[in-house]
Amino acid sequence: MEKFDLYDVNRQKTSLTVERGQQIPDRLYRSVVHIALFGSDGRMLIQRRQKDKSSWADLWDFSVGGHVISGETSSLCAQRELKEELGIEYDFSDIRPSFTLNFETGFDDYYIICCDVNIDEIVLQEEEVQDVRWADKEEIALMIDDGSFIPYKKSVAEMLFEMKDGMGAHKV
Repeated sequence: MEKFDLYDVNRQKTSLTVERGQQIPDRLYRSVVHIALFGSDGRMLIQRRQKDKSSWADLWDFSVGGHVISGETSSLCAQRELKEELGIEYDFSDIRPSFTLNFETGFDDYYIICCDVNIDEIVLQEEEVQDVRWADKEEIALMIDDGSFIPYKKSVAEMLFEMKDGMGAHKV
């Protein structure tokens, strides 16, 4: 059973953990990561979750997502999840999340990486992912609207596309 470290409101790790599926105690938080992988043509690699997943089954999602397990950092989780779900090795040791969004029970770190990947060489984690493909911003917005994509706020997807060319809130 996977265990997750719990953090305080300032994202300081506590000595507490929870097992997957357990309720997060009040005023404590878990950590999650998402990766948006962009090709040189500006499209994002998206994945379709398996039909038997307990949440968001059979829906399209950003390139990779997962929970930070106990003892792991956000960047180590991103590296592990990318390898597990898509078979892609990428060094996250010097990479910070492009941004973090808070949600009710946690912190959600978004990593943006740019690298051309041959879809035919991707090794899918069959328990998690049933398919991958490239999509542009407009396609993802339409998929969110038609219910075939996880119902993210479209502004999150737009921000991923906006930030693929550099970090920060300012245009340079």
